[in-house]
Amino acid sequence: MDSVVHFEIPAKDVKRAQSFYQKAFSWNIQQFPGFEYYMISTTESDQNGMPKNPGAINGGMGKKAGPLKNTVVTIRVSDINTALEKIGKLGGKTVQKKQPVGNMGYTAYFEDTEGNVVGLWQGAGM
Repeated sequence: MDSVVHFEIPAKDVKRAQSFYQKAFSWNIQQFPGFEYYMISTTESDQNGMPKNPGAINGGMGKKAGPLKNTVVTIRVSDINTALEKIGKLGGKTVQKKQPVGNMGYTAYFEDTEGNVVGLWQGAGM
């Protein structure tokens, strides 16, 4: 079973959104080094950045652009290309093909049969 492991909040004004979510929920939001992307910590994490609390996930925030127009959940899969092929056969469509995220892994986005954009994540070791 593939799990939801991340969420993304796109923002027109990232600094304004960062301030809003920090004040509203006490989330820790820090820019990811070398990227125009901010990591959102919603729960205590271990040394690898994985949430310590069962069921909790952390997320990210970036500029509202491309397929990211609304909040997106991200699902971890073992192989993005295989997942995108299966999604296409089921009536979904790829909106952003597999691309590397530094040396951490890969991401892609698809649109489901209801018009929702959902992210995919494949770790570098997979």
